[in-house]
Amino acid sequence: MNLKTKITLGFLALLLLLGSIGGYAYYTVRGLSAGAGNILTANFYSVELGQRMLQALDQLEAAPGAPAAGPRFQQALTREAGNITEAGERALVDSLTQAFDAFQRQPAGPALAQLRAQTHRMIRLNTVALTRKNAQLGAQATGAGRNLLLVATLAVLLALLLVASVPEAAVLPLRKLTNALEHAVGSNFEASIPVESPDEFGRVARAFNRMLVQLQEYRSSTLAELVTERNRARSIVNGLDEGLLLLDENGRILLANPALGELLGLPVAQLVDQLAADVAQRNDLLAAMLRPLGAPRRATAVAETPLLTVARHGEEVFYRLAVQELVSFNEASDKTEFVGQVLTLRNVSDFKKLDQVKSNFLATVSHELKTPLSSINMSLKLLQTDKIDAEERTRVTDGIRRETQRLLRLVGELLDVSRLDPGAGIELNFAPTALPDVVAFATATVQAQLDNKQLHLAATLPADLPAVRADVEKTTWVLINLLANAIRYSPPGETLTVRAAPAGQFVQVTVHDRGPGIAAEHHDKIFQRFTQIPDKTGYQGGSGLGLSIAREFITAQGGRLWVESELGSGSAFHFTLPLAG
Repeated sequence: MNLKTKITLGFLALLLLLGSIGGYAYYTVRGLSAGAGNILTANFYSVELGQRMLQALDQLEAAPGAPAAGPRFQQALTREAGNITEAGERALVDSLTQAFDAFQRQPAGPALAQLRAQTHRMIRLNTVALTRKNAQLGAQATGAGRNLLLVATLAVLLALLLVASVPEAAVLPLRKLTNALEHAVGSNFEASIPVESPDEFGRVARAFNRMLVQLQEYRSSTLAELVTERNRARSIVNGLDEGLLLLDENGRILLANPALGELLGLPVAQLVDQLAADVAQRNDLLAAMLRPLGAPRRATAVAETPLLTVARHGEEVFYRLAVQELVSFNEASDKTEFVGQVLTLRNVSDFKKLDQVKSNFLATVSHELKTPLSSINMSLKLLQTDKIDAEERTRVTDGIRRETQRLLRLVGELLDVSRLDPGAGIELNFAPTALPDVVAFATATVQAQLDNKQLHLAATLPADLPAVRADVEKTTWVLINLLANAIRYSPPGETLTVRAAPAGQFVQVTVHDRGPGIAAEHHDKIFQRFTQIPDKTGYQGGSGLGLSIAREFITAQGGRLWVESELGSGSAFHFTLPLAG
């Protein structure tokens, strides 16, 4: 049974009780009124008629010949005969009638006395009945009063019970709901409401408990998502190789990632929640980072800040400062407010190195172009004179031709580099290729250089060496470049070696020289563009493009190019090409 039905039934019971009280009171009052009316109509009227009869008898006794006394008595007696209400009253009226008839026939004193006595008996009979009935009405009224008091008491008790129970029945569940809501507001979703009845409050309790379960699940899922996002953001921030510093509007450090802590030489725990200005007093790098923030034209000052140099792992690392202001829209003031700044140190060492490489490349290319051009210019001036003989003229002409070929080779390397840029692509003409033919052509090409330095070239090629899938022109260019390097850096009189042998699904070609060797830390660098080994006694004089182009050509054909070398032991350059078929 729901609460609404309980309250309705309670009030209906109270209303029924009040209706019963009203009906009973109405019935009782009406009964008392009817009884009183009956008394007045019957007994009291009879007493009044008896009084009239006594008055008529008094007149007859005083004046026996009074003409109106007898009719008056007769009239009253007749009315009394029509108002018989008590037991024995009929016989008494009949006796009065007979006595009055006898008196009329023979008026005498004894007959008049008898009438008077009988009239008194009639009056006394009705008076006794009147008293008795009045007592009965009093007793009835008293009983009705007791009954009304009892029923009224029951009504009052029922009303008090309703007043005490209905508000409590309504307020107690609300109090429990309020307490549970207060716990829920405090993020305590375990304070459920006990379901004690199937009424409205029971349904509310079940619905509220389901809501708590859903809130707990949502909170758990949301908390897990927040923790996941926080951990992801922390991992991203901590994984940045750039130094990151977050300041609030008062210049207090809110966040610093490990990269910045390493650059500053301070643990992150000693940075967070500290004023950046205080930390900068004992840290020069942080002071340099904060210096542009106080400039009148902050953006310009940040842009003009020179690169910050930090020594890391024995090398100079260059960082560029970037500042991003943080703003937030304040709905209360309806305006945008400054809330902090993000300072980042971006590692631009690679760009710095590229800039240095560019400068070195320009210097190298300028030198490489200037030297043959100067030689050609001097040779042309000699040819313009008439003092040189034919033999000398031929020598000068051969020199011009060599320098021209040198210029063409340099320009060709530059063109090859431009073709290897991303997006340009490499045009390859694959075909089954016999490596002995490639070695023979490359050897013939560099034979003049070998003879010039009195070097010997030994080629070790198996007779059953399988063909490879390769571009003949690009592969020959690679081998010629490797042989030219080996000739350039090998001392006179040494023997160079070219070997080829199957290696699984590939054929491996090796060019071994007797040069000064290459340190292990430079094995990868020599294949980068414009890279020259910083050893004045070793490799030098090239443009730094040949090995880079060679690796690109071999990689594009599905092979690999690498070097094995140690200082003082010469170098062995290896490359592989896939088998044909």
